[in-house]
Amino acid sequence: MGNEKQVDAGREQVDTDAFLRSVARLHRLATRNAANLDVPPAQMRLLALVSDLGPARIGDLAEADHSSQPTMTTQVQRAEAHGWLTRTPDPDDARASLIALSPKGGRQLAAARAARTAAIAPLFAELGPRDAATLNRAVAIVDRLLTNPSPD
Repeated sequence: MGNEKQVDAGREQVDTDAFLRSVARLHRLATRNAANLDVPPAQMRLLALVSDLGPARIGDLAEADHSSQPTMTTQVQRAEAHGWLTRTPDPDDARASLIALSPKGGRQLAAARAARTAAIAPLFAELGPRDAATLNRAVAIVDRLLTNPSPD
């Protein structure tokens, strides 16, 4: 559909293609600004995932990241080697471990988020009050959709 708005029985729909392109461009801009940090983007995504989920098993992290368990194991080991993640025994299963964000990892994640925010803040500073309110409502809607996705 490209840049066209999708219409279903007279009801305006979200141009999902344009939305995803805009999100990707915004993400690239934010990520470029965080490039001077010591944490590679893949590791930053992992730290953010662990921060969002809380202590979790590697299999749960892999599932949430849509990656394989061996790939997630490698990513976790790299982050552990830097001291960004910790591993503790799972109290529910002695064979498993829980992966959690370390204080150092929390600081790295906070620094990266601050750098990313600094990169995109000037774009939003140019918005008038109505556009800013509209964008804030849109963010709230997207967050709600992602928090409570409809069943597949």
